[in-house]
Amino acid sequence: MIARFLACMMILASAAALSGQEARDTATATIEGKPVRIEYGSPALKGRSLAELMKQLPADRIWRAGAGAITTLETETDLAIGGTKVPAGKYSVYMYCPEGGDYALVLNSDLGRPLGSIIQNAPPERAEQPYPLFWNYSGEIADKEVARTSLKEIKAPNTEMLRYVFQPEGEGALLTISWGNQAWTVQFLPAN
Repeated sequence: MIARFLACMMILASAAALSGQEARDTATATIEGKPVRIEYGSPALKGRSLAELMKQLPADRIWRAGAGAITTLETETDLAIGGTKVPAGKYSVYMYCPEGGDYALVLNSDLGRPLGSIIQNAPPERAEQPYPLFWNYSGEIADKEVARTSLKEIKAPNTEMLRYVFQPEGEGALLTISWGNQAWTVQFLPAN
């Protein structure tokens, strides 16, 4: 059963990767005079519900938090994200999406695998782009997890496209992640 699930996930990843490049976007903030950036692929719901999509997650309930090439967070200053200290650096971004309870933002030091090493017939222009290991997070890269911090669910207008938005707040910034009829926030502050 697990082998069938993994094969299905690989086929879906292959189809998504070969079907065309998802729109890329960047959310930026300045904390302690230094840039903080999240770069991500912005998938569209295309008539689907977010709840329907979340039912397709693997058993570890880890979602890649974007589309196409890996979603990354890059910071030039040490941060406290939701109270969890994160050193300056570049990280892959995932979300933990349990069937019940709080979602969490997950940062990992593994920056993905070149698409060409995942899919033999990857388009040449994307063969070297890093893609996330979302189909077996727990088995492949969970040991490289840097932070997992709870997200606060909020009410927000429906959005067709996944969006990450930073808003200045005090010494730091508030990150809002929204997609469909759901949205979550977490505070980014300078690490002390």
